[in-house]
Formats: sequence, C-alpha cells, structure tokens
Amino acid sequence: MSLSDADAELVREELGRDPTPAEAALFENLWSEHCAYRSSRPLLGAFESEGDAVVIGPGDDAAVLALPTPAAAETPAGERDGDDYGDVYVTFGVESHNHPSYVDPFDGAATGVGGIVRDTMSMGAYPIALLDSLYFGSFDRDHAKYLFEGVVEGISHYGNCIGVPTVGGSVAFHEGYEGNPLVNVACVGLTTEERLVTATAQEPGNALVLVGNATGRDGLGGASFASEDLAEDAETEDRPAVQVGDPYAEKLLIECNEALIDEDLVASARDLGAAGLGGASSELVAKGGLGARIELDRVHQREPNMSPLEILLAESQERMCYEVDPEDVDRVQELADRFDLGCSVIGEVTEGTYTCTFEGETVVDVDAEYLADGAPMNDLDATAPETQSRELPEIDLETAFEAVVSAPSTASKRWVYRQYDHEVGTRTALTPGDDAAIMAIDEAAGLDDHDDATVASAGADDATGVGLALSAGANPNWTEAAPYDGARAVALENATNLAAKGAVPLAAVDCLNGGNPEKPDVYGGFTAIVDGLAEMCADLETPVVGGNVSLYNDSVEGPIPPTPTLALLGTKRGYDAPPAALDGDVADDSEILLVGAGGDALGGSEYLAQVGGTDRFPTLPDADPANLIDTLARVARHESTVAAHDVSDGGLAVALAELVTDAAGADVELPDHVAAFEETPGRLVVQTTDPEAVAALADDVPTYSLGTVTTDGRLRLAVGDERVAATAAEIRERRDVIERELA
Repeated sequence: MSLSDADAELVREELGRDPTPAEAALFENLWSEHCAYRSSRPLLGAFESEGDAVVIGPGDDAAVLALPTPAAAETPAGERDGDDYGDVYVTFGVESHNHPSYVDPFDGAATGVGGIVRDTMSMGAYPIALLDSLYFGSFDRDHAKYLFEGVVEGISHYGNCIGVPTVGGSVAFHEGYEGNPLVNVACVGLTTEERLVTATAQEPGNALVLVGNATGRDGLGGASFASEDLAEDAETEDRPAVQVGDPYAEKLLIECNEALIDEDLVASARDLGAAGLGGASSELVAKGGLGARIELDRVHQREPNMSPLEILLAESQERMCYEVDPEDVDRVQELADRFDLGCSVIGEVTEGTYTCTFEGETVVDVDAEYLADGAPMNDLDATAPETQSRELPEIDLETAFEAVVSAPSTASKRWVYRQYDHEVGTRTALTPGDDAAIMAIDEAAGLDDHDDATVASAGADDATGVGLALSAGANPNWTEAAPYDGARAVALENATNLAAKGAVPLAAVDCLNGGNPEKPDVYGGFTAIVDGLAEMCADLETPVVGGNVSLYNDSVEGPIPPTPTLALLGTKRGYDAPPAALDGDVADDSEILLVGAGGDALGGSEYLAQVGGTDRFPTLPDADPANLIDTLARVARHESTVAAHDVSDGGLAVALAELVTDAAGADVELPDHVAAFEETPGRLVVQTTDPEAVAALADDVPTYSLGTVTTDGRLRLAVGDERVAATAAEIRERRDVIERELA
C-alpha cells in the first residue's frame, strides 16, 4: 500500500513541498483505514458514550470508568447519580489483530494480547482480566483448525506468561471467515483517580522517553497492511508486517510501569502499536495541541543500519513512550534498569511542529495535528441488506437436536479455556464456561489489598466488594442474516449474560469488523451493525466508551460477515452467582421456568445453519430493554433461584442441554421446532423453588413453566408429537466435538 495520489496532493499542499520518504510513510500509515477510521468515523457518532460512570470516554488508549459502591452496584446505571460511585476506577478497551493472525496465528494473536494490555498500562492501570472473541472458518476445514489452534496457543502463551487471566470471550465458526479470521481481545485494568494517566501531552520542555524492548524491523507497515484486503499469498508475502512478541519483556514492562506510576513520574503515556514510534509519539503530542523534537538515532535498536523510516514505523512490541519531567528522567532510567528494560531519552515536547532528525538531518517536519487527524473521510455508497423470507426445512427432532448440540459454534469451548490460566491474580470468582465471568474488586469496599484467594475463588464474603461481570462476543449467523437486528441482538445477548449472574451493565466497548467498505453491499451491512448496536446499547442505558474498527477483512474467499463484537462490563454486589447447572438435590421442590418472550422465528439460528432453510430474524423485545435486563438480574439474584442460564446460540434446546448434569436432569415440553431452536436473546432459563415469587418479581416480563427437574441426569425434550432424550454423559460426548477433533 502507498499514499494515494489524492492524499499525496493534500500532503503537498499542507507542507508546501514534496514529503520526504519518512513523511510519506508516516502519512500512509497514520492516514490508513486502520488508524484514521476514514470509512467508519462518520458512522460512529451514533454511539452514546457519556454517563455518570464515564471518567474518560472514546479517544484515548482505553476508557476509564468509576465503579459504583457495593451498595449501588446492582442498581441500573440509569437510576444512579454521581454519589453512587466511589474512587476505584477500571479501564476498558478492545483491539483487533485480524490480518496478522491469518499470516502468523501464534504471533498475530499473542501480540494482539500484548497491545491491548499496554493500552491498559498507558492509562496508569494494572491489567486484571482479558476476554477474547475469536472467529474462524468452517471447523471441518483443515486450514481453519490450523488457524484456530495457533491463535489459541498464542493467546494462552502470552496471557499466561504475563500473569493476566483470560476469563471469558467467545468462539464462532462460520464459512465467511475461511480466508480472514478475526481475533478481538478486550482488557480490563484497575486504577484510581490519583494514578490516572492519559495519552495527552502536557507541557513543552518535558522529555520523551522510550522504555522497553529494543526496536527492530518487525511489524513494518503493519497499519497499512491491516487496511487492505488479504491477498492469496499473504501468509508468505506479508510475514514481515507481523510483529513478534516477548511476553517476558511485557511482564517486566507491566511492573516497571507500575513503579513509574507509583512514583508519579509519568505526565502522559502511549503504547507503541500501529505505526510504531511515529504513531505513538505524534498522536501523544497532537492530542495536547503540541509538537515534538525527536532524534531517531537515540532510539535503542536491536538491528544494525536501521533507516529513519524503519525506526519510525517498526511495530516492535513491548515498548512505551512516556512524557517525563526533565528532573525525573534519571529516576525513570534507574527504574528501567532495575527491570532490565531498555530506555532512551529520544527528544522533548515542543510548541512547534512534529520534527524528527537522523544523524543531524531533518527527516520529518509536519504539523502533528494534521498528521494525526487530517485524513479526509470517505463518502461511500451503501446498499441496504435484504430481509429473508420463511422457508423452513422438514426435519425430525432427533436429527436437528444432534446437529445443533454438536455444532462447533454451540459446542463446549473447554478445549480453549482450559489452556488459559484464568485464575492467576486471585480475582476470578466465576471462571470461563458460564454465561459471564466475575472478577472480585475488594477495593470498591475500601480494602487496600486483595490477597485472600478464598474470597475470589469461593465468594466467601458476598458483601465484600463489587463483582465485575464480563461478557464479550458476537454471533455471525445473526448479523449475516439481519445486520441491523442481529447487532441489536448481540448487545442484548451480552447484557443477558450479565443478568444471568445477577449483574447489571455499566459500560461497553466494541470491535466493529467488516469487509471491504468500497463494496456497497459490504458497507451497507457495516452501517447496519453500527446503527443496530448503537440503538440497543442506548436502549440498555449502557454507554459505549471506546472500541476499535477493523475493515478490509476481505480475501479471495470473499468478505467476512459484518461482525460487531461487543465487550460488556457490569456490576453486582459481592461475587456469588447462580450456576448454569441444575441442582438435583432440590429436584422435587423446584421447577424450570423460562423468563422472557421468544421472537417466533429461526432467522440467524444455528438450527438453520445446520439443517438448511431461511427465516426472518426473531422479533426482539423493544419495550424498555434496560428494565428487562434489570428484571432478569433480579430474578437471578432472588433467594429462590437455584440455577440460571441465558438462551442464545442453539436456542432452548442447547440451553437445556447445557444445564443438565449427571445428578440433575430435566423433563421439558415445547410446542414446535421454532420454540426449541430460535435464539431470541433477553431470556433466562431458571430453576426455582418458588415459581410464583419469580413470576411476581418478573411482573411485566412473560414467564412460562417449561417442566420439572429430575435426578436421573437425563434431558427429556418433547416438541409437539416428537421426543428426544439424552443423558448428561451423552450430551457431553456430543458437545466435546472440538476437543475430540483436536486431541
């Protein structure tokens, strides 16, 4: 990729001359789709990003949120006021590393983790949790399995080595990702008002200090590489654009960053990601309306004879750019030495332009704000997606049940999350495999330290602090079938995941993935997912406080489905939650209820993906979704609730199959295949010892009796005149398809 003729002309007009090679390369990368959001920024104003909890919203390396006090943690955000929030902050961000993960799945995914962790660090926060949302081609394709295994290995290796637990996420398989997988990673960090740092340069005369690994030639042109379609030979030709990670250096950098923040040595910070040093340093000073003077030959390097362009644009990992008071530079260098990290004083913040020299020669002299924000936006044509009609297949219940329960997208993801150390740090109160993860934040209750593992792992004191509930993912079947309503469903489904554990949403970040936006049908689908996601998040009274856009996810196999990954953060008082498993000990005294209404359609379902046919997308609840989620959360927290599980991929049939254990079965009747397999979100399956109390609590949310709990560990499902039965062991065997195939 090179600077287009139109962009080159704009740059010449701005500079009054031809750009130098280094300047042209900087503009090429920082004006790329990946950095400048030229096709998506005009759409992003649809998102509401303000709220009482929002300390820093979109535009920084990560968003910053004030946590509610334990007493207010279960009150819906729309009903809180400023006094309901304490002085404990969390950071929240999400990034994509899609193209690199196709070219080199291990390093591409690993460095995606490293990048979002450094975004967290640059806000003065300590990373406490990761979530990954992964999308691959059909599981029966060898290449998809190769990418899947490599990506999971890369995430687990990097996350485990740096000691940040991967606590949740999602995995989907769909033929639309055959030529372009998606790797979206979110990170949560913990900080306070006193420790908060931003990516806005503060004061002319302050030093710019580069701390971390030495700069090499890896990752050159990564930003521009991520802004074009993947070519057929991408796995070989684009390998130099993929960064190589070193998690052990990242761990040292995490601890060094903590020491720098502890001693109040950082005026502003930015991690080195897309466009390397050139991107980080120019954006840092541009946000402050300032400039910089940088001597590129002072950058510590690991390869000989690097050119100024290479030093500027290499995306070598595990590096941070800090703005530091000149009086503190020596102490910063001492701390870098303590943690065995490289450290270079590369220049200073100025009131002038962004200037870089190399061996005494000026190679860059541009206005920083123009470089960072001057890219013109694209005006693209969009074709509205078509609505599907109903053409349902004729298939027997047993065949459909077998196909849907054992489908890779609905199957158990244990093979994935058992490779992650999801309990390191002692905060993980609810581990992967449930609807949402829960992290223990004792600090919200005013406790200084969090070193009692029993509190986090067992919920020993459910009134200690704030439980941070986390969910992330999207459903490509939904957004391929109906981009607008499918995106609305993605937001509602993630909120339902939180509600199933008794939590209410606080804020969201999104990773908006699409194909080549220059294709009107692709841009039409992308526009629809933005509008749908924004509308439902607003209806949920959940601000979208940051995110990432990844376009040009297109290859010789065609464009990906529009994929709006949403990472949602919620809160509850304490750390306990009802499990997503039936309890046979109270079988005789309990009943299985469905709380929430279905949408009476199979569009976008795994059922149709497996057995064929089409249908309209289910009708979603539109009467106050925020109240619906609050009601579901209160049902989950009710003293009579024994188990709770949301209805999503695979519909009620899969939700019931997942609830069954060796000691607890279910006997359930449903009217037809639509009721059994439609995937309308905003519904919970609940085992309760007091169905009347739950129905009264649900009030205006429909509640239905599904059946009874048994003690034989068998699911008996009657759908109309058809019957299917399976033991918990048989269900596990069907749902272990990923582990069985990859063993």
